[in-house]
Amino acid sequence: MKWISSILVNSIVLIVVAGYFDSFYIEGVGAAIIASIILAVLNVLVKPILVLLTLPVTILSLGLFLFVINAITLWMTQAIMGASFVIDSFGMAVWAAIIISILNLLIQKIIIEPMADKKN
Repeated sequence: MKWISSILVNSIVLIVVAGYFDSFYIEGVGAAIIASIILAVLNVLVKPILVLLTLPVTILSLGLFLFVINAITLWMTQAIMGASFVIDSFGMAVWAAIIISILNLLIQKIIIEPMADKKN
């Protein structure tokens, strides 16, 4: 259940980011859900390898390089999706990765976790 809520939250965040930036385009809700699923799979399969390979740079940058790794996985997602998910530049992918990370953190802390605590 947690995985499904994470996919839905990430889909909403992708739609919000696409609404604010012209250089970040997603075709619709269906494309956002598919992009979220692809992004989740890439985060499980590819991201750990990237983190391991770039560990020295990540340590030197005090963890800020993780935003670049998130941008790479976002960039790979848009490459897989084709015309239904387009990011115009890698710089936009970095900005989107930062915004997506912040929005996901806020939604998890303000909405999801209190709802989970209420159930228990």
